[in-house]
Amino acid sequence: MLELRNVSKLVGAETHINDVSLSLEHGTLNVLLGPTLSGKTSLIRLMAGLDKPTSGSIWFDGHNVTGVAPQKRNVAMVFQQFINYPTLTVYENIASPLRVAGVPRAEIDAKVRRAAELMRLGPYLDRLPLNLSGGQQQRTALARAMVKNASVVLLDEPLANLDYKLREELRTELPRIFAEAGSIFVYATTEPMEALLLGGRTATLSEGRVTQFGPTIEVFRRPVDLITARTFADPPLNTIVLNKQGDRFVLDGEVGLPVPREIAGIADGPYTIGFQPHHLSLTPMSADAVALTARVVVTEISGSESFIHVGFADVRWVILAPGVHDFEADRTVEMFVDPGRLLVFDRDGRAVGATTLGKAA
Repeated sequence: MLELRNVSKLVGAETHINDVSLSLEHGTLNVLLGPTLSGKTSLIRLMAGLDKPTSGSIWFDGHNVTGVAPQKRNVAMVFQQFINYPTLTVYENIASPLRVAGVPRAEIDAKVRRAAELMRLGPYLDRLPLNLSGGQQQRTALARAMVKNASVVLLDEPLANLDYKLREELRTELPRIFAEAGSIFVYATTEPMEALLLGGRTATLSEGRVTQFGPTIEVFRRPVDLITARTFADPPLNTIVLNKQGDRFVLDGEVGLPVPREIAGIADGPYTIGFQPHHLSLTPMSADAVALTARVVVTEISGSESFIHVGFADVRWVILAPGVHDFEADRTVEMFVDPGRLLVFDRDGRAVGATTLGKAA
């Protein structure tokens, strides 16, 4: 088990990591999800031993490894800014950790060729890194991490430079490979969809803090606060402040949404209501769906789906709708929201009661 106990990291007057505690089990996939500068890379560097925490401690299998150098830990790392040995061929780059460990030549050859096949590097084994594309160089770094059989594997946005098809394949293959080896697999990403595709457990980060950690789908469906909900939304979370009055959330005494019965007992007053773009639809998704009228701002078509940006009251929302919808700007559209999909947050941004109601994503 890899444990971070109340870990903080200050760089000058800036706090990069703020009182983080995490426990990561062997054979698990753990996603670090957050926007740029949220602390993902800083956290990975602390886990690797590249940096030492300003306060707190890091433990591995019951041993305090705070301050222990990376070369004295069984850790494999791949960063978005990949690093390869420029004077070694692709084959020797991949084989390098095995040679250092004294692995027999035949075993080295088998492992290198297996990793190269998975990473589609077979035709390039005799080339130097400078003669490869950026994506091929990144795959070389990934292959080297794969053969190392490390106890902890740390990947910081490792698939960013790869083409779509290979990225999709590796999202499936990499977690399985490292889990079979019993490694603690840590994968940093800025993309909520990538976290959902990877599964496992997700820690959402904001300004150096872990806002929530748990099974990925549970964090997505049941965020503990507004920050987490926004971190786990792409396109951005649709939000609006409404006043609870009795059994309804209302805006200016007119537009209203029924209060879900699971939280019917909350006090009257203002609440932030949130819901994912795919929970706002052009047709009713349930018998309880509430119709709202909005004005189209712009429509983006991505082939199989459309992102319809609309103005409602004083806020701007996004409808993520399947199919092609070529709405002109300023057109009025009717949209539907299911009260059972609502996320409800109090004045402090904390989730209220049993919000999201356990429905499917």
